[in-house]
Amino acid sequence: MRWSQVLFSQGFGARRECEGLIVSGFVRHDGIVIDDPDAEVATDGLVFEVEGRVWPFHQHALVMLHKPAGYECSQKPGAYPSVMSLLPVPLRLRGGKKGGAADGVQPVGRLDADTTGLLLLTDDGALLHKLTSPKHKVPKVYELTVADPVTEVAIDKLLAGVVLNDDPKPVRAAACVQTGEHTLTLTITEGKYHQIKRMLGAVGNRVTALHRSSIGALALPADLAPGQWRWIDATQRAALIGP
Repeated sequence: MRWSQVLFSQGFGARRECEGLIVSGFVRHDGIVIDDPDAEVATDGLVFEVEGRVWPFHQHALVMLHKPAGYECSQKPGAYPSVMSLLPVPLRLRGGKKGGAADGVQPVGRLDADTTGLLLLTDDGALLHKLTSPKHKVPKVYELTVADPVTEVAIDKLLAGVVLNDDPKPVRAAACVQTGEHTLTLTITEGKYHQIKRMLGAVGNRVTALHRSSIGALALPADLAPGQWRWIDATQRAALIGP
């Protein structure tokens, strides 16, 4: 692939902008300045620098973000800023366009503005569908704090299934473990609107804090601070969807 195509595919701007970055000497590979936009390079395992930023080539992007409170999982946020503002521009512009709703990486499901924790983002449509479709039953684990003391009766109801006000089909937790008087760990395999908050409401309680700790077998790394992101490697990808 030509260097100008590499930068374009990774979201570093329109084709002319990518050519300009190369001609201006802002692209380096193995410590060498790349100044020919038409020079060919193998993309397998390619890692390069653009204006000092180290960038691994990915045919499709898959990243994890530690979502802080006060951000919306939307390209067009309302009351709060978008989680997209926490990502570098190249991720938001992958595909060479200007970051419209169909471009760049997209959140894999959504977390409410006040919910924190593990959020995945990708530009791979097939992978996004696999991770979000209820058919594939990918488990998501949440840590909850609730207003009233947790009871065994409530846990039994959550495991058996509760009816939400807009869906006659019961929704149940795949797992539910009390971790404190006002805390519990809840696992679900669906992703309905405000699902966990509504499930707790259905058993007479109210969620006061909500944090997603894992998706599939992929846990939020302890060293990934709120607002930080990183690429997902092959081992972590396998933990999500299998080898």
